Amino acid sequence: MASHNSVKILEVCPVTPLPSSLDSATTTSLPLTFFDIIWLRFPPVQRVFFYETSHTNTPILDSILPKLKHSLSLTLQYFLPLAGTLTWPQDSHKPIINYKEGDAVSLTVAESNTNNFYHLSSNNFVEAVEYHPLVPDLAISHEQAPVLALQVTTFSNCGLCIGITTHHAVLDGKSSTMFMKSWAHLCKNALSSSLVPDLTPSFDRMVIKDPSRLETIYLNQWLNLDGPHNRSLKVWDLKTPPDVVRGTFELTRTNLEKLRQLITSMLEEKNEQHQPVVHLSRLTLTCAYTWVCLAKAEGLRDTKLHLGISADARPRLEPPIAGNYFGNCLTFCGAVAERNDLLGGKGVAVAAKAISDAIRSLDDGVLTTGIAGSPRFELYNTDFGWGKPMKVEMISIDRTGAISVSDTRDGTRGIKVGLVLKKHEMKVFASIYAKGLEVL
Repeated sequence: MASHNSVKILEVCPVTPLPSSLDSATTTSLPLTFFDIIWLRFPPVQRVFFYETSHTNTPILDSILPKLKHSLSLTLQYFLPLAGTLTWPQDSHKPIINYKEGDAVSLTVAESNTNNFYHLSSNNFVEAVEYHPLVPDLAISHEQAPVLALQVTTFSNCGLCIGITTHHAVLDGKSSTMFMKSWAHLCKNALSSSLVPDLTPSFDRMVIKDPSRLETIYLNQWLNLDGPHNRSLKVWDLKTPPDVVRGTFELTRTNLEKLRQLITSMLEEKNEQHQPVVHLSRLTLTCAYTWVCLAKAEGLRDTKLHLGISADARPRLEPPIAGNYFGNCLTFCGAVAERNDLLGGKGVAVAAKAISDAIRSLDDGVLTTGIAGSPRFELYNTDFGWGKPMKVEMISIDRTGAISVSDTRDGTRGIKVGLVLKKHEMKVFASIYAKGLEVL
């Protein structure tokens, strides 16, 4: 579980949903949709939330931990599939989640052997492997896979962090965030046992339509991978490259507005601002600027550079489905630009236009990867009762190479960017990033 001896495991306990009316002899199942199946063997998604608790004068193990366990049990009443197991039975044409009375989520309780809370929760460069002991593993085999694992790690006289590992074939970032906010809500509001509608998941699979029979296409791809008839659930074992560091960068609201003005001016000079309109959202601006800085820092040699962006498909479906739909519901677009154009004087405008054009063509169904997360998740509003997180990190990007984006702690509509690079590349990237903002 840990890559080195930086944490001491105190206990690993199963947390079951609070007893409900579910018949203990009845197994309930939830089928995957084509939105889920495409992620079947992708590595789990891992995040860690850091909370400072020194101001509360509350003993973590004696007071906070029991409260976390109880509220987790209460939350799982609403999210029963998270306590279940993903399987692909021989008599089922596709994978399903089975859950029954007594199923549980694994909760690891650990304490840090080092006094590095403020180091890990800062915006300084941190070796990527330092975060690995703070997130649990999913014990995935060829036959079955748990859906969720959690870990609480305490730091003496400072605070704690909550690590979450989720199976990507069961839930996307929006659903994962809904679970964490539901847990936080019930922990903070100890006298309440109910959730507001926005935090109450919907498991209605009938809202997902598949006129193009994508489910069959994706299932056949997995069955024929290392097949034939390969029903393995074993995920790809991607490794973290050696000697990489994690960096966190922020674009403030002011930075974003200056970028918008700069790009608009560049596009006006090229007479492209109205054919068609380039949508300069916060995310487009952030991705464009980061993409150009990364191209400059890494000296990428490819003729064409590709950037993949995922977007929540819930409001884009016809008809749209509710935001509290539980599962995966992502659509993808890929932006493409010539390397020399990105590295030129108007590279950020070229990047912004490529990204805007890609987002406009979401209905074309392009599948790529690159950007993970969304500022719309508002991760920094995940308050368990100790205030906003000091920092939220997506740990799994150090294996996938994705760039993470999120809201900022101050709530001023800035965007936080996270990425993992070799140390010398990170230093170059940081310098380019900072100097570019200085001249806006």
